[in-house]
Amino acid sequence: MKNLAQRLASILGVVAMLSVAGLTLAPTAQAQQINPTEQSVTEDALFEALQGGEKITGRVSIPDELSTGLIKPGNASWADTHTGTVRFLTILAVVGAVVVLGAFYLIRGRIKVDGGLSGIRILRFTSIERFAHWLMAGSFIVLALTGLNLVLGRTMILPWLGEGAFSTISTWGKIAHNYVGWPFMLGLILSFLVWVSHNMPNKVDAEWIAQGGGLLKKGVHPPAKKFNAGQKVIFWSVTLGGAALSFTGVMMLFPALAGTQADWQLYQLIHGIVAAGLSFIIIAHIYIGSVGMEGAFDAMGSGEVDLNWAKEHHSLWVDEVEGKTGKADGSGKAAHPAE
Repeated sequence: MKNLAQRLASILGVVAMLSVAGLTLAPTAQAQQINPTEQSVTEDALFEALQGGEKITGRVSIPDELSTGLIKPGNASWADTHTGTVRFLTILAVVGAVVVLGAFYLIRGRIKVDGGLSGIRILRFTSIERFAHWLMAGSFIVLALTGLNLVLGRTMILPWLGEGAFSTISTWGKIAHNYVGWPFMLGLILSFLVWVSHNMPNKVDAEWIAQGGGLLKKGVHPPAKKFNAGQKVIFWSVTLGGAALSFTGVMMLFPALAGTQADWQLYQLIHGIVAAGLSFIIIAHIYIGSVGMEGAFDAMGSGEVDLNWAKEHHSLWVDEVEGKTGKADGSGKAAHPAE
């Protein structure tokens, strides 16, 4: 027992000596590696740089130069523009569209078929055309709603839902926004391919515009081909605006492709402004294609419209169809009686 006790005492003594030596050497080694006085930034130097608007950077161990940025005073002006200008334009677009269309409905009412429905149906859009339209339209609605949440959610939705529910909705909304953008781009390409030949401006459009498209006065039906001037404006607005949204969206998803941080911020600003303007146009398009005009929804619903509706709103197109397939009187391929 005495020998065992002596051995334990010796072991404990060695451990104690090593511990003391380690504690003594550790600060010395640490001090040799980093000298806080020489390698750190003083507060005076930091504040002096910030007053000059300089970017404050640090050191990182990953190959991403953007992650070295600690403080960039220039971001404050960009943030003010994003939360100020984009938010204002978004509210103006949505509220403005609702107010304008509401006033139009109260004054003009629903645009009806003056000659009454004939009961004869004529094919207006094929299944491929309707697929392209609904793919683009459905994905745009998801993108618009999730985008609105990103712009206005913290000020308008968060106080109402609370932090927990808002956080869940925003997380899933951001994921949906990132992934639904791809089907939107596919629908955009398809709609361009199937309709671009019908949406080139011509002299008939000038007459349609001069008569207000027949929307302002009952009984006025200016001639139009498959797409009138108003629909052509929507087509090119969606095509060009959708292309801008697609490009800037890809740049934001893959910032390495965007170039500098300033470029990425510019793309985000353009994305928000174009989205606001396109939302106004799409809201008006939804109104006319649903409650605003009798028989209009059928074009993208079943693909077939009433013959009298087609003659009142797209008379030249009906003439073209009749010339190719025979009179649209229910006996040919151009049209058939409604069941």
